[in-house]
Amino acid sequence: MFRGELDSSSFKSSSDYSGVDTEASSFNSAQDSLVGIDEVQKSLNRSRASVYRYTNTDPRNLNPPFNPRKLNPEFRSDQKDPLLFHSNEVARFAKDILRIKEVNVEVLNSPSTATQEVLLLILDELKSIRIKLDGLNK
Repeated sequence: MFRGELDSSSFKSSSDYSGVDTEASSFNSAQDSLVGIDEVQKSLNRSRASVYRYTNTDPRNLNPPFNPRKLNPEFRSDQKDPLLFHSNEVARFAKDILRIKEVNVEVLNSPSTATQEVLLLILDELKSIRIKLDGLNK
């Protein structure tokens, strides 16, 4: 997809969460900018084995400290959790370590699932209840 060229200034998002508060939408945008090992492999144009070799992991330590010479994954709560990387970290690694001149990271959101839609409807309902309760208190 990238053939060795990445640019950290280019982010694309296909989902629109209008009407959701800033806290919820900032959480969604933080989750949406995480990419899995397959996306990293494709964007860096490297084999899966070499991406694992670049990754800052340790079998004895679930979340090792930041290593500027490695590709640092996001924090995990369990050893079985998949490795996820922030797109800015992938761009940093590509520029600083792999010496790729032009860095272009493109984050595409997956389509909404039924669960996400139900949760957004519940959030909207809770907001309307909150507004009505605040109106009764005044």
